[in-house]
Amino acid sequence: MLRGVAVAAALGSLLCVVIHRLNLTVGVIPALNVASGLLAFFLTTVWRAAAEWLGFGRGRPFTRQENTVIQTCAIACGSLAFSGSLTPAAFSSVNWNISISRVFSLEYPLLVGCSASYIFAMDRKTYELLGPEYPGNRVEDVRNPSIGWIISFLFLVALLGPFGIVMLRKVLVIDYKLAFPGGTATALMINSLHGETESDLAGKKVHCLVKYMSFSFGWSFFKWFFSGVGDSCGFDNFPIFGFQAFKNTFYFNFNPSYVGYGLISPHIVNCSVFLGSVVSWGLLWPFISRQAGDWYPENLTSSDFRGLYGYKVFLAISIILGDGLYNLVRIFFVIAREIWYVQPKRSNHPVQALQDNKGSKQLMDEKLQTEIFLNDSIPTWFAVSGYIVLAAISAAAVPIIFPQLKWYLVLACYFLAPVIAFCNSYGMGLTNMNLAPTYGKIALFIFASLVGSSNGGVIAGLAASGIIMSIACSAADLMQDFKCGYLTLSSPKSMFVSQLTGVALGCVIAPLTMWLFWTAFDIGNPEGEYKAPFAIIFREMAILGVEGFAALPKHCLKICCAFFFAALAVNLLRDVTPARVSRFIPIPMAMALPFYIGAFFGVDMFIGTVILFVWQKIDRRDADEYAVPVASGLICGDGIWSIPSAVLSILRINPPLCMSFRPSSASR
Repeated sequence: MLRGVAVAAALGSLLCVVIHRLNLTVGVIPALNVASGLLAFFLTTVWRAAAEWLGFGRGRPFTRQENTVIQTCAIACGSLAFSGSLTPAAFSSVNWNISISRVFSLEYPLLVGCSASYIFAMDRKTYELLGPEYPGNRVEDVRNPSIGWIISFLFLVALLGPFGIVMLRKVLVIDYKLAFPGGTATALMINSLHGETESDLAGKKVHCLVKYMSFSFGWSFFKWFFSGVGDSCGFDNFPIFGFQAFKNTFYFNFNPSYVGYGLISPHIVNCSVFLGSVVSWGLLWPFISRQAGDWYPENLTSSDFRGLYGYKVFLAISIILGDGLYNLVRIFFVIAREIWYVQPKRSNHPVQALQDNKGSKQLMDEKLQTEIFLNDSIPTWFAVSGYIVLAAISAAAVPIIFPQLKWYLVLACYFLAPVIAFCNSYGMGLTNMNLAPTYGKIALFIFASLVGSSNGGVIAGLAASGIIMSIACSAADLMQDFKCGYLTLSSPKSMFVSQLTGVALGCVIAPLTMWLFWTAFDIGNPEGEYKAPFAIIFREMAILGVEGFAALPKHCLKICCAFFFAALAVNLLRDVTPARVSRFIPIPMAMALPFYIGAFFGVDMFIGTVILFVWQKIDRRDADEYAVPVASGLICGDGIWSIPSAVLSILRINPPLCMSFRPSSASR
């Protein structure tokens, strides 16, 4: 236990420093969960070797469960440095020299550090950078960072996330059998590191994983040389379908992680994401763009909620909420039905169905994984009571830190948080996308408008945004770690405890490391190295929020309502139609993701699903055996590359070449 906590604390501190450094400079952060699992293995191996060299012996063996627990704890700690970011390995390969304007346009998949952003958005320097003449920017809405209130605030809000989602772990991991691609890839890597090679097939799978992980790492390294310093360099900007399609984000960016997600995710998920890309970037956004000057003012910045950006964010979130709420109500209905009927039908119980089909080794492995996952469970009464007690304490204490956010508004955050946590975890299980910052922006907008400008709506909105992002992010992280623990035969209780331990460590380590940057460097200076680029954006969003929904562009609210009810209708249609028909009906949650991020994500995943489909037609057995190792290798290699790429960025070592494209007519 001591060894695991010590290694997790050291690794978590390293992650916090790297994340703060990147967040305050370029504003873009790589996903580090896959690399964290590998570093946990490395550090613990070094620990054991050092102990043996000092004469203490190697100690107890280093197991898969300990590796998984350390990885979970370290990521939970590091996540407090960017709580509510767009995580997993999906976004690990990023051009670190993207210009800030391109970052705001979301043409790239990004990991946006939100924790420091909403905190620095409150400080006086950000107020002065925005200017006292900026409409709605008041000196009363200033709260400078302090190590005391930051640590206290994080302790009050960060621990609730795990309690809010843990009771639904069986539903998301076993009943729904969600892929959680990042957790699956991390689990397979951990299993391979700990020598799960007791059969020829297992050995071949490990060899396949290592081969494709090496290829993915090498390809990411190769791409870096051509990514240049500008915002249009490298393979990530390859206009493979032409320049007009590229302007609408339809291109293949040669990212092995995305292709890996396509290989590991169900076909219906990949096709849903691609369909969402076509509907949004192929039809809807070009149509709305042509209404500039009528529906919304022209010449707005790409991150202005009063323009096209407002449609992107609110339409995506309306679909996500519609899908998530439908599934949440459906789950409660099923639970209530099972309680009402003491002995539910065997055919309706996924676990029983699994036990009744003992055929292949794969099903036997699933049976063992399920038994361990269910036997060592966290009592529902403990999770519910823990959430209620922590919410009550927080509702009483948070208004002391932020008087603008009244106790009943804090309770409203905690009333909404479990629903948002489920929606975010469900979406991550489908596509590995953590949309906590999207939910945080909605919370920022709503609570700022409820409080109003004269009563401190800017500070209240920023604080509420921090609460929602923290809970949504930690809940999704925990559910992904549960998937990883499920596949590595790790105790769910140990995963839950390690998540809480990591969050507690992060509540102290993340503010301390941030405070080092705050005191040692000129944070927020637009001419300096530590620009904190997203702080101004968050403050602008809060100022806009106090104006309410009236500030949204024309017809935005009506279109959002239409898409919300459309998501409900599609889910209902999936439930009432026969299975042979419903399996072709798209998933609204998956369709919504490209609305906000871009069409390239759907193109990459669709290419992955096409490869898998053809592979299954050629050799179904071979595809079933090796698709997951191939996908995990692609994801892991790209994820491991995030460590050296982050180091290169910190050392300000730029790629030597810029490979860019332009129409042939432009060269004449």
